[in-house]
Amino acid sequence: MRTELISEPGDPARPDEDFAALALPASGQGGALVVLDGVTPPEDGDGCVHSVPWFCARLGGALTELSGSRRDLTLREILSHAILRTAESHAFTCDLSHPRTPQATVALARWSATEVEYLVLADSALLCEAPDGTVTAFVDDRLARLPRASLATDALVDATVRNKEGGFFTAAADPAVADRAVAGEVPRAAVRSLVALTDGAARWTEMFRAGDWGELVRVVRAEGAAALVARVRALETADRTARTHLRRGKTHDDATVVYVEP
Repeated sequence: MRTELISEPGDPARPDEDFAALALPASGQGGALVVLDGVTPPEDGDGCVHSVPWFCARLGGALTELSGSRRDLTLREILSHAILRTAESHAFTCDLSHPRTPQATVALARWSATEVEYLVLADSALLCEAPDGTVTAFVDDRLARLPRASLATDALVDATVRNKEGGFFTAAADPAVADRAVAGEVPRAAVRSLVALTDGAARWTEMFRAGDWGELVRVVRAEGAAALVARVRALETADRTARTHLRRGKTHDDATVVYVEP
């Protein structure tokens, strides 16, 4: 089994708000991966005394433990349990009803000898490469499909589309959001590799159009996960002068890539 993991902050002066983990049970029968992209809080606060990295460490830790130890639960059930566990750990100190209470996007995968399960919520992505090289992208594109006008300001997003029907959903404090995730399974024999990545790394395809999902997977397999992040950083730096992609909120975003040949 080949595995690779890299997570690089967009700004070395700020903590990385992404989380990534791999779990390989001692039995040698399968494994799991977890990738979270923490949502940067607003300057005027999010009702929580904890940081986004704290939240992602708690949620990601719960997801990693449950994915490896609770084969009797589906990934949606695991996400629900993990959100509830995390919420209970700070419900008495923080306002979890705040629309910007710490939250994150989610990409999960779990594999056994016979199948590969997947789950994505919000704009992290999970790419599944078949033995013939065909790549299927498991994505939750609700945010991408929203009208630009509905995303004009943070206040408008929070009031109208964040974790609301007709909008998009993230893992925050409500366990019921797990039912909104895109989830399913494919036969293990149909999977050559898996690539999970936050949107900071997915910029190579989604923003800069340097290659499609299949080409992205081939870059990671041939050159490594770090090489993809380096390519993204080079494009971001060049574009800082060209200013072609003016809509991106940050010059450099946290970038996480997990690669597995299960």
